[in-house]
Amino acid sequence: MTDLSKLTIAGARDAMRKGDVSSVELTQSYLKSIEGAGALNAFVHHTPEIAMDQAKAADARIKAGDAPDMCGIPLGIKDLFCTKGVASQAASGILEGFKPEYESTVTTQLFDAGSVMLGKLNMDEFAMGSSNETSVYGNAVNPWKVDAELTPGGSSGGSAAAVAADLCLGATGTDTGGSIRQPAAFTGTTGIKPTYGRVSRWGVVAFASSLDQAGPMTKDVRDSAIMLEAMCGHDPKDSTSADLAVPNFEAALTDDIRGKVIGIPREYHMDGMPEEIEKLWKDGTAMLKDAGAEIRDISLPHTKYALPAYYVIAPAEASSNLARYDGVRFGHRAKLDAGDGITEMYEKTRAEGFGPEVQRRVMVGTYVLSAGFYDAYYNRARKVRALIKQDFDKVYASGVDAILTPATPSSAFALGAMKNADPIQMYLNDVFTVTVNLAGLPGIAVPAGLDKNGLPLGLQLIGRPWEEGDLLNVAYALEQAAGFVAKPAKWW
Repeated sequence: MTDLSKLTIAGARDAMRKGDVSSVELTQSYLKSIEGAGALNAFVHHTPEIAMDQAKAADARIKAGDAPDMCGIPLGIKDLFCTKGVASQAASGILEGFKPEYESTVTTQLFDAGSVMLGKLNMDEFAMGSSNETSVYGNAVNPWKVDAELTPGGSSGGSAAAVAADLCLGATGTDTGGSIRQPAAFTGTTGIKPTYGRVSRWGVVAFASSLDQAGPMTKDVRDSAIMLEAMCGHDPKDSTSADLAVPNFEAALTDDIRGKVIGIPREYHMDGMPEEIEKLWKDGTAMLKDAGAEIRDISLPHTKYALPAYYVIAPAEASSNLARYDGVRFGHRAKLDAGDGITEMYEKTRAEGFGPEVQRRVMVGTYVLSAGFYDAYYNRARKVRALIKQDFDKVYASGVDAILTPATPSSAFALGAMKNADPIQMYLNDVFTVTVNLAGLPGIAVPAGLDKNGLPLGLQLIGRPWEEGDLLNVAYALEQAAGFVAKPAKWW
């Protein structure tokens, strides 16, 4: 095999079983590609020694016939996942120098399955951002390029960029309001956010605990199915982890969606939506109809309240979660002046360690949780969240199997384009995705076309809770019909 970077997870798995390539050869190839892709700033911590040791162990398992599907597969790990003995900073200055003494459940399961860690991936600080521009490491860059360098999306921007640029076979991501699906759509890759509770959150640096969920980012739907299965499973260390059997997600990919009912929510037709997004949505609807699905117009009436509700609940939970970063136990501690006490240490450490966007959200979250505003903002947002979930419950109870929407309101925008804009303009990137997190549902972004500048556009499918297999199969049918094979021209 000459170009190992063009393999998928499924293709690499099969090639290693046949003896056509080894995990060591694959890993060496990807490490070389990473070395030549510094301009993308996707990898922020490199672990070549760990990778080679894991690859050798994987080859031994394959030779012995004891090899799960993910055995020998080189991956990138988002910097939000704690990895034992390896820097895990959540792209924040306040966790400078932090190397955990423990491994997250997700990475433990991937490594137990024989996967290979190439390094840690760039992201928005504490997963707060939609463009990867809040990272302490500097922004990752989208491998797709027009006149200017583009955002890979956020917060899992490094993961999306690395997969799109063939720097790894797959990557872990996290999704709190669209942080897997939006960057996947911006980079022509596939990303699935599973049902809340399907994947353990233990050892994943928390942003908003009732919304965060880890998932895979891959080159196609089949790879997402393979990698998701390895990431799933009940974890007693996570009180929100569901004690459910993990299906064989790859086996669910039959490409047969005849009789499936696909809902098209009228509330997602928004004023000012670009014609390209509208056309992509119509084309995707036609593809699913041609594949045998029944198309049904549906209503999700509380959708218009989702974004403001999300931007109350998420900062409130972030304010609580980030209170632990105080300069006492781990990470950054500010230098103190003579006479400074513990209050000054807290203030100076947090001011130096947190970036502007994190500070903004912590302040908003503290405000909405404060006495006198708790009921007016936080409790009201929680009630809206319950109504949004009820909307989905009613739709699924009516016989709808999945819901088709755009993944993003545009293609990838230029880095710096939002720098001086109202923060709300950046938050609007999550308009199609936040409802899924508020309702705890599975959602997947699939590349389905190109805009007038040749940049990828994605569609989103939202599934029933715990029915990732069915959702992946509908996504697989959409992927087959769309036939998206475009790749970015290498410029880095």
